[in-house]
Amino acid sequence: MNQSRIYPVVLCGGAGTRLWPLSRKTYPKQFSRLLGEDSLFQRSALRCTGKPFAKPIVVTGDPFRFIVVEQLAAVRIDPAAILIEPEPRNTAPAILSAALWAQMTDPEAMLLVLPSDHVIPDEALFRAAVLAGVPAAEAGKIVSFGITPDRPETGYGYLELAEPAVPLVPTPLRGFVEKPDLTTAQALVADGHHLWNAGIFLVSARTLVEAFEIHAPETLAAIRQSVAQATRDLGLVRLDPATWEAAENVSIDYAIMEKADNLVAVPYAGQWSDLGGWEAVWKESGPDAAGNVVSHNATALDCSGSLLRSEDEGLRLVGLGLTDIIAIAMPDAVLVAHKSQAQAVKSVVAALKTEGAVQAETFPRDHRPWGWFESLVMGPRFQVKRICVKPGGVLSLQSHHHRAEHWVVVEGTARVTVGDSARLVTENESVFVPLGAVHRLENPGKVAVMLIEVQTGTYLGEDDIIRYEDAYSRR
Repeated sequence: MNQSRIYPVVLCGGAGTRLWPLSRKTYPKQFSRLLGEDSLFQRSALRCTGKPFAKPIVVTGDPFRFIVVEQLAAVRIDPAAILIEPEPRNTAPAILSAALWAQMTDPEAMLLVLPSDHVIPDEALFRAAVLAGVPAAEAGKIVSFGITPDRPETGYGYLELAEPAVPLVPTPLRGFVEKPDLTTAQALVADGHHLWNAGIFLVSARTLVEAFEIHAPETLAAIRQSVAQATRDLGLVRLDPATWEAAENVSIDYAIMEKADNLVAVPYAGQWSDLGGWEAVWKESGPDAAGNVVSHNATALDCSGSLLRSEDEGLRLVGLGLTDIIAIAMPDAVLVAHKSQAQAVKSVVAALKTEGAVQAETFPRDHRPWGWFESLVMGPRFQVKRICVKPGGVLSLQSHHHRAEHWVVVEGTARVTVGDSARLVTENESVFVPLGAVHRLENPGKVAVMLIEVQTGTYLGEDDIIRYEDAYSRR
């Protein structure tokens, strides 16, 4: 096989609960810069560029489509396709859709399926592991990549090998072990036959489709139709929603892996983390001599073993006399927890949802295809926002029933249309948009436009928009 036909399939969904409040449903952790200058999603795509990889296929949801496009462009990656799931149906339909799409243009396609939120620092060793699995995948095997465990971890599932694990040597896979208790995990690590299940695997598209024909034919029929009836939208591939709904909501492990008999695993002995909680972020961030990880706008005094992280430039976080504490400060929410409770953060999100708190799922910065905005101050009949319009960004031609808007440009130059009049508005200039006026904001320049918007009116919800024209095909 031509090894350049290894298509990375990057799965880019998620509920955003385990790293709350930085990660939320509207902006899950893979898009955040948790470690370094690139997001986890960007690093996942970058480690699979150049030989032996083809352009990646990204499978994501509609709310994240423009974030995916923007973050790939920022690291100069041109994807083979961005497939938009009509709704989340777990990993089996998502992966199958990528396999069927790849087959349409390359019948010999091989897929490297990987989550978008893992940390793999030794990218050369990761590539070596992938290449080690190629012969088995060419021979019709489904090749999993398991992580050599360095501790008895109860938060991961395990792969059971038929023979003792040897790094980078494909070994028959005997079965799967669900997340164990501590005693069981200690035994699994000690016997040398078990690896952490990383959820990464290599398989030819043909082999995967054949596996669905045997083990999940109804899902195959539904997803085959959804791919065949997909539509193009601004360069993205929208899978057909009506046929997608007929697919079972099931993981690839339950649908295929636990039923197939053609499985092998490649042991990977390098560093790896799925950043499954704040304790993992603390560990991967490299604690100092006192065991602390402190962001640039946080201060630790007489602390040990703690993670102090402020995500707001104007919010200084100070820890005094803390031991093994996680403190994460966002503009609209703060989490303070003992490290031993890191895996229980999901319960915080559930409690906030029960209370009706918007912070449970909604990120304070709302990302749009043209840029982003965030609310600074809100009162009964007014709201103040900061808005950033990226170069070339164009807001829709719109009007509002219930509010007027005042815009003050503080950085860059905007083109503003109000009614039949259009003009350039530069730094320190302002414009008033009366209630009901048809208007538009554009950035014709090469630097971002930053402005402060003051809304006044009886209703200030985001749904008070009538769109007449939109460059991004929104309604």
